[in-house]
Amino acid sequence: MRSWATEYHGRAVDILRGQGRQIDSELLAHIGPTHHANVHFYGTHTIDIDGELAKLDADGYRPLRTSAAAPGTLP
Repeated sequence: MRSWATEYHGRAVDILRGQGRQIDSELLAHIGPTHHANVHFYGTHTIDIDGELAKLDADGYRPLRTSAAAPGTLP
């Protein structure tokens, strides 16, 4: 099973490569989705299911941010 972060890292790489950016696969082999500040391990999770589902595209993914929305970062 792939994690949410791994899935979206892959989507971002695919989009960048589709735009002609050179992304070294050897370099990608050394990264991992270790960030977990967005994970709430204890307590109650409150989720607006309808609101979250409304954000998904036809393939079932949330849109990636563009570099215009986050200057200096990958989309």
